[in-house]
Amino acid sequence: MSQTSILENLPAGAQAVKKGPQGLQVPEQPAVGFIEGDGTGPDIWRATRLILDAAVAKVYGGRRKIHWVELLAGEKAFDQTGEYLPAATVRDIKDLMVAIKGPLTTPVGGGFRSINVALRQVLDLYACIRPVRWLKGVPSPVKMPELVDMVVFRENTEDLYAGIEWAAGTPEAEKVLQFLAGLGAEIEPRSAIGVKPMSERKSKRLIRMAVQYALERKKASVTLVHKGNIMKYTEGAFRDWGYELAREEFAGLTCSEEDKQSGKLVIKDRIADNMFQQALLRPADYQVLATPNLNGDYLSDALAAQVGGLGMAPGANIGDQAAIFEATHGSAPKYAGQDKVNPGSLVLSGAMLLEHLGWKEAAGLVPQALSRAIQAGEVTYDLARQIMGATQVSCSAFAQRVVEAM
Repeated sequence: MSQTSILENLPAGAQAVKKGPQGLQVPEQPAVGFIEGDGTGPDIWRATRLILDAAVAKVYGGRRKIHWVELLAGEKAFDQTGEYLPAATVRDIKDLMVAIKGPLTTPVGGGFRSINVALRQVLDLYACIRPVRWLKGVPSPVKMPELVDMVVFRENTEDLYAGIEWAAGTPEAEKVLQFLAGLGAEIEPRSAIGVKPMSERKSKRLIRMAVQYALERKKASVTLVHKGNIMKYTEGAFRDWGYELAREEFAGLTCSEEDKQSGKLVIKDRIADNMFQQALLRPADYQVLATPNLNGDYLSDALAAQVGGLGMAPGANIGDQAAIFEATHGSAPKYAGQDKVNPGSLVLSGAMLLEHLGWKEAAGLVPQALSRAIQAGEVTYDLARQIMGATQVSCSAFAQRVVEAM
């Protein structure tokens, strides 16, 4: 396989995003990678591209433009290269620094557990960021979805995503059981064993990103979500490291919940199970959540349900060297090629991408137009069956309605 850098073959006029001392350096015509995705991925990507390009053109009048560069992963990559995640794709994302992708199907059988997880780990995309906010017109199972406006920062590389397991009854499990018995642990014989590592460095870098995000956007609080009352030296440490980080690196800008000070960002914590209750009963009290991997996995989906489900939930995986924006739902292969499904999740992830580039005006236009299109009543099947009097249209037709609503 050729080792030629993708930077040597960019479309005419395109330039790569670079990282400078003050953050990203974004040209007027950046090259951004895209992975169509499997199943319904091509359908929702075409719709998303149409909407993002229209928003950029509407706001900047031709002065700015994204040059989309296709990258291969998933079934399309396997058909063309024999690999689900080619090394060239990983290298290209590193070079371009910014990419967006549709849903990818995890291959059945051997190999890595998930292409999505593999991308996060190999690129060290340590923060899974999920903004959860209700758009007017979207059906919701709760009475006041407009109170939900939270951003979940979920650690992406440790906890269960780096978990090590041994099956019950295997020689490896028995060896671990014997070792633990020597440390005084009493464990039921023939138990399966799992280990969840959590480190100070990786916990702090995730919490640091959450605090910086909250400060930049003048949020009221960052909440550390953990199960430290039971797992004192993993999740309890996550909580302690969060408070320590705030004291050491943001002392003049933050305060504790017990010592609230006007104008300062409040750092607080909640036990994970209590946080689920708080998210339903007092959502307005929470703005930014910083969580270990598993807590964030549960919470982000539960919060998404309050504002319309994963079909309207954006997400991004971001590290120090690259960022990938993605649909948060699965590939839904039974609807592949039917031009049927709701592109909202990927569209809103695309708005996150625009904000990441610093193009905040275009980023803000996308959810506004999406909401207007939904309120107008011509929507995809998942929304049409929940909105009285709505007319069902195709994925591509809905995307056109969003563009018209700009």
